[in-house]
Amino acid sequence: MGLESVDLTLGYDGDPVVRGLDLALLEGAVTAIVGANACGKSTLLRGLARLLKPRAGRVLLDGRSIAELPTRELARRLGLLPQAPVAPEGLTVEALVSRGRYPHQTFLQQWSREDGEKLEWALQVTGIGALRDRPLDGLSGGQRQRAWVAMALAQDTALLLLDEPTTYLDLAHQIEMLDLLQELNERDGRTVVMVLHDLNEACRYAHRIVAMVDGRIHRQGAPADVVDAAMVREVYGVEAEVVPHPVSGTPLCLPLGRRAAAGTR
Repeated sequence: MGLESVDLTLGYDGDPVVRGLDLALLEGAVTAIVGANACGKSTLLRGLARLLKPRAGRVLLDGRSIAELPTRELARRLGLLPQAPVAPEGLTVEALVSRGRYPHQTFLQQWSREDGEKLEWALQVTGIGALRDRPLDGLSGGQRQRAWVAMALAQDTALLLLDEPTTYLDLAHQIEMLDLLQELNERDGRTVVMVLHDLNEACRYAHRIVAMVDGRIHRQGAPADVVDAAMVREVYGVEAEVVPHPVSGTPLCLPLGRRAAAGTR
């Protein structure tokens, strides 16, 4: 059954940000949530992860409301990388990543061999093993981002919610990160849900695209069924050519500048 929202309304102060949203995330697939700034992508992810209490509606995990799940049980099943996370000053990379193992520990067993193995694996697959003793506040933005992703991976959940996992990463590390998430999906069957700004990366790596406008789902489905010039115009307000990627065959968005767009009319 996986993770789904039913008539979900979310907000902070004032008007709702997400309005009456129904979304069933495909279990065992990679889903990318896309849309213009302030369309509700990150708010939706916070609601799905129980970081934001719904104004109306429900979020269900395998048919059960996540509001009813004990915190530790939810953390064993759902891992989250929030947007712009903050850590205590002076915290080292290893200390941060080890926090991903807290949901698996008990009063009688604070740290196990498995915890150590998962910690080492997360450090290595994100390429930050050599940084383990460094404080987070002494790292570059990209290095910090990989440390936070490593913490989410160390949590070892079947479902991962990631808000802009490629933020601050250079091109090489963006591709490495997305390749890693794709591998975890294909090898382990993990469900991955990502908020992404780069539409082309979303098309390349996701099985499904969820495009949002003003707190609602505008289109959803396979990339080839969702992404075209009309969708880019309606979602981003940008004129573009959408062609097949020469290697993957997935939609490739080529935005047009103002002069080029004017020439197409």
